[in-house]
Formats: sequence, C-alpha cells, structure tokens
Amino acid sequence: MRKIRNIKTKQLQPYNLEYTGLHTDKKVEIQLFVYDDCSVAEYENDIISDLRKHIDLNKTNWLNIHGLNNIALLKVVTKYFNIDNFILSDILNTNKRTKLMEEKETLFFNIKSLLPQESSDDIRVEQISFLLKKGILISFQEKRSDFFTHIRERIRTNSGIVRTKKADYLLYILLDTVIGNFYITLENEEDKIEELIDFTKSSADPIILEKIEKHRDNFNLLKRSIIPLRDSLYDIKSMKDDDVFDEIEHDNYSFFTRLYQKCLELLEQIESDMGLLESASNFFFAAQAHKMNEIMKTLTVISVIFIPLTFIVGVYGMNFDNMPELKYHNGYFLVVCFMFMVVIAMVVYFKKRRWF
Repeated sequence: MRKIRNIKTKQLQPYNLEYTGLHTDKKVEIQLFVYDDCSVAEYENDIISDLRKHIDLNKTNWLNIHGLNNIALLKVVTKYFNIDNFILSDILNTNKRTKLMEEKETLFFNIKSLLPQESSDDIRVEQISFLLKKGILISFQEKRSDFFTHIRERIRTNSGIVRTKKADYLLYILLDTVIGNFYITLENEEDKIEELIDFTKSSADPIILEKIEKHRDNFNLLKRSIIPLRDSLYDIKSMKDDDVFDEIEHDNYSFFTRLYQKCLELLEQIESDMGLLESASNFFFAAQAHKMNEIMKTLTVISVIFIPLTFIVGVYGMNFDNMPELKYHNGYFLVVCFMFMVVIAMVVYFKKRRWF
C-alpha cells in the first residue's frame, strides 16, 4: 500500500521545490485548448511563452501539463498566472492528500487518480492537480495518460454542452472522469474478491490470507483517496452558500453536488466490499477449524478403539505363570475374535451416536 512518506524540511519550503513522484524521466509536455461554442483551437508546445500568446480570456482555456520534473518550466507557468509557490509545492509533492484551497481568486484542487494494474493486485496511483482561474483551467498530470482523451474529443467535435460552458464546467467533467476511475478500480477489486471467495470455498492454501490482506489494503487506499475528495466537494457546496468564489457559475454547483453523491456511493460500496472480505476471512478460518476438528475427531475415534485392545494385549502380555488362559489350545484365536468383536461393537456404538 502506498504510504505517506516523511518529507524533508527543505522540501516543504516554498522556494526549494522538488518533485516527489515516481515519473522523474518524463518530458514535460504542454497542451492548450482555446474554445467557445463557435470555434476551437488546439496548440502543443513545451515553451510557455509561445503558448501564452494564444490564450484568450474571453473564451475558455484549458492548459494541460504532462510531467512535473521540470521545475523551472513549472515556475514560469505559475508565475505567469500569479500562482503562489505554496500551491506549486503541493502540486509537486505527490504524497499530499487530496485538498481544496481558494486563494487570490484561484481555486486549487488536488486529487488522486487510481486505476488497477494489469495482471496484478496492485493499484496505480497518480496525482492530478487543477487550478481554476477566470477563463482558464490548468491541469497538472505526472505523465501523459489517456484519462481525458474522450473530453478532448468532445471539445474538438463540439459534442454535448462542454463548448457552451465555462472553465468551471470543464473542471467538473475532469473530476467526474477521475471519479470514474475509482469506479473502474472498485469493480476490478470486486471481481477479484468474487474469485477469492470461490477459491476460499475450495482450497485451504494460506496464500488466501495474503490476498485478503492485499485487497483490504487496496480498499483502504481507495478510502484514503475518496474521503478527502468527498470533503473537498462538500466545501465547494459551502462556497455556493457563502458566495466566496465567483469563478463557479451558480447553476453549475449542482454538478459538483452530483460528484459529492458519487463519493458517498463509492464509500458505501467500499464498506460493503470490506464486509465481504471480512466474511471471506472468517470463512477461511472457520473452514480451517472445521478441518482440524475433523482430523482430531478421526484420531480420537481411532485412539478410543485401540484403548481396550491395548488393555487386552497388556493383560496377556504379563509374565505370570498362573494364567490358565495361556494354556488353552485355542486361546489365541478366542482373544483375537473377542478383540474383533469389541472393535465392531464400538464402531456400531459410535455410528449410532453420530460421532463420525
């Protein structure tokens, strides 16, 4: 499970910025969409000065940045848009929890995107950050991915209402896409849990416990990612009530309320799935205990059957001269038959008592 690391003091200083993620070898790429309901323009470059001249604040601008390891370039971007270094520090620190912050007419949103690993029980975690200002939305991704490919196509083809809305609606659909990744991850976990429960019913392999703990860690990771997101979306609702942020249109707050409801739905489903994991764990231990009881019952029955036989053998194994039975011609056969009859009688008795 991905854990929060102890970050050195120098990394927490706003002027000593450092990327703490895993994708340190990714080249920074910048993509800019400028659109309204009548037109759309798309630009790609890694030189921010070339892209700035295309920004039109009378339209909706989406600046998407892939890669966070070029600190100098990111400083230029944030300086141009008057973004504080404290916010840039949170963008670069991928160990930070999801948060929402409003400062200098800028809404900063930090979120974790989770997707399952192929052919593995692990979960891929990527931090995505958003900056919403008047007329522009800036998104920061750790690497190039296909999270928002369908949104780009909707913008290009003028599909739906995205081109008729402002940057706040664009933020909503981007967040909705990230929350959709939570659903994909949760469904993948649920499929694996169903397989695990079936495996539990047919096998006593101890690896089952390892898998149960792994999936429990995955669910805890999902909860740790969704709970602060839920709280942040609730804070957006508070912004509507308090009227403290002007860049979200009043009618669009209902969209963020939908995302809040989705987070509640995800958390409820996670609690239910964790209950299934607990049931699988209890079933495994119950099956192990039952198997052990069956073994002990079998050994006990065998031991009880041999106790009287051992007694008889012990009696006739004593070295006394005055034992008349030892002189019988058919004494051996009589004792063996008697021992056999004792065994039969005990087995019949145990069967009637349903002890096995």
